Amino acid sequence: MRQAKTHARGRRTKESTAQLGKSIYERDIKKQVESAHHGKYVSIDIDTGNWTISDDLLTAASLLREQCPEVVDVWSVKVGYKALHHFGGRPLQGSEWSKET
Repeated sequence: MRQAKTHARGRRTKESTAQLGKSIYERDIKKQVESAHHGKYVSIDIDTGNWTISDDLLTAASLLREQCPEVVDVWSVKVGYKALHHFGGRPLQGSEWSKET
């Protein structure tokens, strides 16, 4: 887990949490985890930038809450994928649906 400066904590909208989480992941975490942890889950405290990684989503979030009990807004991502889950018969990773336009 990466420790960062603490900031004021407050409940954000889901959209704001997602936007900040994506930004933190892209800027600070992605390069550290993508090659060796494909398919694992990262949970991020968007107020501090602290994060944890695990094989499953619930464990990643639980580890983050154990290490940062004061966490309010958590954003999670599946390493190497555009979304945590998908609907339908094919995964988002590597498909035409996952390509950004």
